[in-house]
Amino acid sequence: MTGNGMPPKNSAEKNLGDIVSEVSEKASLLVRQEIDLAKAEVSGKISKLTKGAAVGAAAGVFLIFGVTMFFHGLAWFLDDLFNWEDSVWAGFAVVTGALFLVGILAALFALRLFKKGSPPTPAMAIEEAKRTRADLEAQSVQRDQLERSKS
Repeated sequence: MTGNGMPPKNSAEKNLGDIVSEVSEKASLLVRQEIDLAKAEVSGKISKLTKGAAVGAAAGVFLIFGVTMFFHGLAWFLDDLFNWEDSVWAGFAVVTGALFLVGILAALFALRLFKKGSPPTPAMAIEEAKRTRADLEAQSVQRDQLERSKS
């Protein structure tokens, strides 16, 4: 039953206008769904890129501010620990190496996050659209063959 209490029309009873209208509505619905899929996919990738940028920024903040306070004191601590009286630079060299190591690890982690989110293209939506197009073309060929066989 349809919404108005009447039984649905048999497909053989539909006229050309009804068929065209129905195809148009379904095509419009399909396009809207493809656009929604593309939006969802791009927003997910942009979210990953944003997270990668935030982690990269946090790595920069740690490298800049952490160096000035804690690692300066650590360099002096190493100098006292190893009793390098004439070569204070050795403690600073050890701390500098540790800072570069932590910075490189944070940068590699941020790079991995960026690679997961880029490029922000809707690959799944594009693939689905290609499959839909191929299906529609196959149906068109089948209809042409059916019409030719009737002639």
